Amino acid sequence: MAECFSNGVIIDQPPSLFPEDGEGAVNLKCEQDDNQHLNMYWYRQTRGKGMELVAYSVGKDISTIEAPFNKSKYSMLRPTTLSTTLRIHPAEAGDSAVYYCASSKAQTFFGAGTKLTVLGKTRYSQKGKRRKTLVCVASGFYPDHVSVFWQLNNQSITDGVATDPAAKRDADTGNYTITSRLRVLAKHWFEPQNEFRCIVEFFDGKGHTNQSATVSCKLI
Repeated sequence: MAECFSNGVIIDQPPSLFPEDGEGAVNLKCEQDDNQHLNMYWYRQTRGKGMELVAYSVGKDISTIEAPFNKSKYSMLRPTTLSTTLRIHPAEAGDSAVYYCASSKAQTFFGAGTKLTVLGKTRYSQKGKRRKTLVCVASGFYPDHVSVFWQLNNQSITDGVATDPAAKRDADTGNYTITSRLRVLAKHWFEPQNEFRCIVEFFDGKGHTNQSATVSCKLI
């Protein structure tokens, strides 16, 4: 859980979640430690936009979903003064964003945010099956002209892939970082003949260069 300390108020929420598109309900949880903070809020921030108020609560078991968010898709639970859950059902790719939990008395304090990344459906998707998420991170590059691809046994795959929509710039170094994730059924990960490869293609203004990393599960 990510904790944000604000004048003695601790707002605690998970830093990230990676559900699969159409998997069902996603529950974003948040706790704070001041029972005088009767008001709690959920905000959403998508890339290139300001924060949008999704829902708010003025006390235990009381909540309101703000327009234009659909009440049939979003719900806010407030089982205690100190806790709240934002439920999104079903979670879809368009719901990927950073969700901020906040609480207030006379002043509003924010948590560090939960980055929700809804992964594309995998070709192996089966209800009730365990899955593995492989993460590929490319960092320290400039400029930000980059593409990320995944292969399984030298064959391109797109199902289950979720890549950052744009590379993120480090304000201190000026270099960029991008992250891509591949979600597969655990049984396919544990098949030793399967080899997963992440390929990062860079363009420096003159030509393309590729860097790749391979990972597989070796049973010993």
